Amino acid sequence: MSSETPRTAAPGGVERLRRRIAEWDVWSLPRRLRLPVLLVEATALLLVVALIPDAAPTASDLWLVLALCGAALAHTEIAVRVERARRRVHEDLHVDLTSVWTFAAAVLLPPAVAAGAAALVHSYVWWRAWRPRVPLYRQLFSTATVVLASLAAAGVIEAVGDRAPMIGGPPDLLAVALALLVYTTVNSCLVAGAIAMSVPQAGLGRLFGHWDDNALEIATLSLGGLTAVALSINPWLAAYVLPPILVLHRAVLVRQLEEAANTDAKTGLLNAAAWHAMAERELRRGRRADGPRGVLVLDLDHFKDVNDAHGHVVGDRVLAAVADELRSEVREGDLAGRFGGEEFVVLVGGPDRNAGAELEAVAERIRRRVAALQVVVPTPDGPLTVSGLTVSVGGAVASAVAGGDLQSLLQVADAALYAAKRAGRNRVRMGVAMPMQSSPRDDGQGVLPIGAPEQPRRVEPPAAAR
Repeated sequence: MSSETPRTAAPGGVERLRRRIAEWDVWSLPRRLRLPVLLVEATALLLVVALIPDAAPTASDLWLVLALCGAALAHTEIAVRVERARRRVHEDLHVDLTSVWTFAAAVLLPPAVAAGAAALVHSYVWWRAWRPRVPLYRQLFSTATVVLASLAAAGVIEAVGDRAPMIGGPPDLLAVALALLVYTTVNSCLVAGAIAMSVPQAGLGRLFGHWDDNALEIATLSLGGLTAVALSINPWLAAYVLPPILVLHRAVLVRQLEEAANTDAKTGLLNAAAWHAMAERELRRGRRADGPRGVLVLDLDHFKDVNDAHGHVVGDRVLAAVADELRSEVREGDLAGRFGGEEFVVLVGGPDRNAGAELEAVAERIRRRVAALQVVVPTPDGPLTVSGLTVSVGGAVASAVAGGDLQSLLQVADAALYAAKRAGRNRVRMGVAMPMQSSPRDDGQGVLPIGAPEQPRRVEPPAAAR
């Protein structure tokens, strides 16, 4: 009996192992993304293994590893609550503050040793602060990009500068600067490549982060370079790096909280209050620069039918998909927001000539995008595809509206939106401001959408018309 037990248990163990492997989150990635991710991870592993025979760390290298990893782990433990809050606020972070330590290791240590230290630090931060919000397959890819960036930066130091016994002099400082550029380029391009594979129409802001993100990355790496210079003098100086990086960590959290307060949770666009404030500022700036601005107000047609037929969860997915199409069509400098419900608004900048025609062209492109949209939502009964969506759009150009203030623009655009609704929906209408005699009961705006019947004041249709 005992001799037969392993024979019967082995197939069951193999089957359990097969099922566990099949449940890995990495298989949920699109096929076009799965192979590049695994290739980056395999490349990082093979390079480290190939460089291990040439590593031969010295006693001073080991002291530096101990100082760097000790400071990095202390940084992680002190800032663990802040880092968890960062992940709760914004799960897709472009800037990882552990690069202070990983870049310093790349400057001071042989490539394979630097890569090992980077993997240790990055994995420890994931273990303490990022689980379970960051799946293991994403962490492995992120660690692989950091390892490859560290290898590239360490290679620059060995080719151009000198790692020991002390960093000093123009050649070494130039090598650190070049290594910084190589590090951020390799890491950013690998991450951007993965995003581009998963989101084919992603803009530069989605791929490489905003200017603030990149400035923060350069500042963090610069602090890592200063850390390397300090540690080359005395490893105990790592303790003096902790206060500034902890303050920077908290400052970054404050900025992320401000961004979250300005963001609509369902769509990722600006919320109504934030859009109003930013749009007012942009209009004032535009008046000083004689630059026209236009406003588009968009409303999904019969959106209540989607919620009634499929539920609010599906409706939220539809809103997010429409917001993605909106982001894909407007430019980086335009302001897109959600006013609430199924209504969106965009402040569009444009050239002085043909501003109205260009604003209408943008609105038409958005309308066609929404009409062609197919939103696939996973459900317990299988994927559900929501299609046949339409949007009505009203627009107004600042140069055509008396005063050109935001309230007037919104009134004109909203009147044009109702004109589009009355015309049958799934249409674009541009509004104009007609001069009108003011009266005690009239605000003097004289809002009249193109194609609407002449009347002293706009009469809004009942709510059911929306």
